Amino acid sequence: QVQLVESGGGLVQAGGSLRLSCTIPGGTFSSYGMGWFRQAPGKEREFVATISSSGSYTYSADSVKGRFTISRDNAKNTVNLQMNNLKPEDTAVYYCAAAFGVTSVNPRMYNYWGQGTQVTVSA
Repeated sequence: QVQLVESGGGLVQAGGSLRLSCTIPGGTFSSYGMGWFRQAPGKEREFVATISSSGSYTYSADSVKGRFTISRDNAKNTVNLQMNNLKPEDTAVYYCAAAFGVTSVNPRMYNYWGQGTQVTVSA
């Protein structure tokens, strides 16, 4: 049983910044590739960013590349998503996810998910 918890969502004006965080239990975190996904009302869940278990590799969706940065601190069992220059189209529920032994853009590869945190960007 692995519980993921996201935090840091909120309301921000276009052009502003937010930092999301996610935690999982110690002793397992370093074995997982981590990812961030998002889902807007009426839309399918989409990939945002991923980071390898060691933190040596990262990849982001084209829609957020250059604006969002994923990072992790294995000593603290956390993964973060720094979101800069936010746009109204970034409005969605953001989910943290863990994939055992892989780094992937495919949500089907992820074993555990958080409950999500709302990000709202006003025009």
